[in-house]
Amino acid sequence: MESTESSLESSPQCAEPLAGAASAPATTRFLVGRKALVTGAASGIGRACAEGLASAGAEVYVVDRAAEAAKEVAEAIGGTAVVVDLSAADAVDALPDDADIVVNNAGLQHVAPLHDFPPERFTLIQRVMVEAPFRILRRTLPHMYARGWGRVVNISSVHGLRASAYKSAYVTAKHALEGLSKVVALEGAAHGVTSNCINPGYVRTPLVEDQIANQAVAHGISAAEVMEKVFLERTAIKRLIEPAEVAAAALWLCTERSGYVTGVSLPLDGGWTAH
Repeated sequence: MESTESSLESSPQCAEPLAGAASAPATTRFLVGRKALVTGAASGIGRACAEGLASAGAEVYVVDRAAEAAKEVAEAIGGTAVVVDLSAADAVDALPDDADIVVNNAGLQHVAPLHDFPPERFTLIQRVMVEAPFRILRRTLPHMYARGWGRVVNISSVHGLRASAYKSAYVTAKHALEGLSKVVALEGAAHGVTSNCINPGYVRTPLVEDQIANQAVAHGISAAEVMEKVFLERTAIKRLIEPAEVAAAALWLCTERSGYVTGVSLPLDGGWTAH
């Protein structure tokens, strides 16, 4: 699965997906007065999450390194664009610390056999997909604790639960994010804070579309065969999941009715992990 966005920093009740985004019904603005921070929010899952949270009344920090796209999303939803490179620790430590909701979504992918995997690329992926979420939560959890309420939604992956060849850095990072999420669930419970992972299969995002050629080379198959033999081979439902479907689950995890749900990994994988 590739849930996160190709732009490095660019994944129920009250959450029926509409065309292109997860949206709350107009009469159900249950997040009015809340602030949300979404990374990788300029496109794909991140954008869908930002739109869904805004439709429920939240003020949204649209965090991405793609400046123009982030500003366009922020303008469309009445949010605030925060342009940042999440691989830079100092820049992450300067992000807003007053979010009641954090959606850790940003990421990147590299496909190569482990013995050919560039060490610097492995390190970069860990910085963006593990260290950045840690630093963001380190800054925002005190605010959530002070308010007695918070929601952490980590856009993980089926690869946080299962491994695939040629994705050592991505699989490592997603497994680490799962562990971080569970620690936050345990520490935050007494403060009204929940922390959960969403684990999609392959999502129709730029990150997935951009890796077709690399997958073809790695597996020795044609680009046309990648969809059938790589992306959908292990799923029972033979289609990609849409960003709006992932965002709908994220939005549900921010409702009061999900208040007893914490420390879980929610597969949206089309039956992949049913095997």
